[in-house]
Amino acid sequence: MAAKKKSARKASPKPARKSSPKPGKKSSPKLLVMKYRAKPPGNSVSKPRRAFGDPVALPKPHPNFVAIPSTNKQPKDLSYALASAVDPSVISGINATGQMVFFSVGDTGDINATGITRDLALQMEALYNSSPANNKPAWLYHLGDVVYYNGESIDYRDQFYDPYKFLNSLIFAVPGNHDGQTIVNKGDPPDPEPSLKGFFANFCDSKRQPSQSSPYRLTMDQPWPYWVLNTPLATIIGLYSNVDGSLDNSTDTNHPQFNWLISQLKAADKTKALLLTVHHCPFSLDSEHGGYGDILDAIDQAVAASGNRYPDLVLSGHVHNYQRFSRQIGNRTYPYIVAGNGGYASAKTMHKLQVNPTTKARITTPFATTQSGVTLQKYNEDLPGFLRLTVSSTTIKGEYFTNDMTGGDQTAPAFDTFSFDLTTKKVTG
Repeated sequence: MAAKKKSARKASPKPARKSSPKPGKKSSPKLLVMKYRAKPPGNSVSKPRRAFGDPVALPKPHPNFVAIPSTNKQPKDLSYALASAVDPSVISGINATGQMVFFSVGDTGDINATGITRDLALQMEALYNSSPANNKPAWLYHLGDVVYYNGESIDYRDQFYDPYKFLNSLIFAVPGNHDGQTIVNKGDPPDPEPSLKGFFANFCDSKRQPSQSSPYRLTMDQPWPYWVLNTPLATIIGLYSNVDGSLDNSTDTNHPQFNWLISQLKAADKTKALLLTVHHCPFSLDSEHGGYGDILDAIDQAVAASGNRYPDLVLSGHVHNYQRFSRQIGNRTYPYIVAGNGGYASAKTMHKLQVNPTTKARITTPFATTQSGVTLQKYNEDLPGFLRLTVSSTTIKGEYFTNDMTGGDQTAPAFDTFSFDLTTKKVTG
């Protein structure tokens, strides 16, 4: 008699073991890739003009991205404490008064020998000297294009250190396209320096120390071309918009500065004001450049990825005039400012705004642009100028001062003033 076969038993599958990170090791955050706008055909022969009232230009078909040279070693921490650079009395004054004051301007580099950079520096000096002891502007935040044309080290003495030698304020900066570019025109000698060499030597030095270009002002030791300045009342995120107006190379799969921006928006202290600086402006109604869509998109996409942490104020240069936009997002209204008239452009080369193609009339403010919620509130296309910003725990106050270029004392009141309420997130003025 045949033996009975044992019934086969299916083994129950063992539950999969969840892998856990090893002690002391953190899993790397997922890197995001920025979404870029479609570029025009590569065989374009000219730049198309924007529609009247559009503050954002079309993407460039042939962007010129210049990588930060690998000889510069990026530190892990790109933050910088204001207290490490200023006298302790400055921090004491901020804590005592509950507010801090600083200047801001872009596009200086007075290569045209018109003296505008020097005149504005004298005007800042007069405001500094007339301010109360605990409310003097403690620093100048430069919005890029410090030295024309290619940011070469040899030009720092004449274009930067000499004009500002009497200004008793620190100078921080983000680079502009002229600080980073290495392009030479046909017939010019080759550029003797790699991209950003002058900026690194004078703003990202290993330590603050005397410069060969100046017997008065020390170099600055900012950590990197894009960096964050931590102050008692505000976090100021500075971006490097490279040569062509983008944070990262669009052809690369890694977007390090974009992801860094997201991390900084997430980490920014919510009890403080949040300012963002970048050379290329997100919005502009000038007839030459227009706003830079890559910068606008980078900010908006980073804000969305950070959990909707919007900058309370965006400061830019590049366009050689003054423009103040308000941008409505929900029931909030944020200021976006272009202040790129710090000395490079002469009266004839300042960037003019679009004119109505039908009536040939100049823009009158307030002017609703073609971008939803974006309104031009004030502008000056005729005179150079600079900003004085006052930040407290409740407001950001801005004042824009112009210079009539006569060389005389500039005692006129501010051309434009505005105030941003940090509680309601609304701008007035």
